[in-house]
Amino acid sequence: MIGKVIRYMRKQKKYKQEVLGEMIKVKGNTITQYEKGQRNPTFETIEKIAELCDYTVYFKNNITGETFTSKDLDRKDI
Repeated sequence: MIGKVIRYMRKQKKYKQEVLGEMIKVKGNTITQYEKGQRNPTFETIEKIAELCDYTVYFKNNITGETFTSKDLDRKDI
């Protein structure tokens, strides 16, 4: 599933896989593997890709409506 999201974000920015790979310092074929579900990126990698594609990864509590990103958390909260 995350592969489809990565592909969607990349295509919205019109980045080639090789270009996005260079931007996050991985080989272009690694992006291909992410998109095909052959390899799973780390959460940090997902956040980097989202940021480069002008998206934000956030968490939403479906009951309270509270939202936050990983950047909103202090180390003491973990």
